[in-house]
Amino acid sequence: MLKYTLPILLVVSSNIIYHVSSKTTPRGANPFASLLVTYLLAGTLTALLLLVDSAGRQVPVLEQFRNVNHTAALLGVAIVGLEFGYLMVYRAGWNISLGSLVANISLAASLVVVGVLFFGEKLTSNHAVGILLCIAGLVFINRG
Repeated sequence: MLKYTLPILLVVSSNIIYHVSSKTTPRGANPFASLLVTYLLAGTLTALLLLVDSAGRQVPVLEQFRNVNHTAALLGVAIVGLEFGYLMVYRAGWNISLGSLVANISLAASLVVVGVLFFGEKLTSNHAVGILLCIAGLVFINRG
């Protein structure tokens, strides 16, 4: 059970910190300077976690990179877009409660299409109703 729920708790708690930090980043701060500090700290923390994780394995640290492919670079580009995008969302005046909600509902509906088209996932009638409710929710949220 913990193997299933702990990752979600980590995602939720990290997202709370992420959005509060993005929302409260000073307006006068250059967003790319702020992101560079973010990535330097994230890179350092990730390197330390790799070393700790590798200590318990019988494979040398450099061997851990053998199966890394283009998806790591693509994820890096996506992360920059995501984080710069959220900084701009909040600087544009979105409330922390609504900016993330609108983005995540839009993302969830989009990922249903991606899942069906590219990963062979099935779209049930319940899923379709859920998507329509999400779209209706977006309409109501944006009407104020």
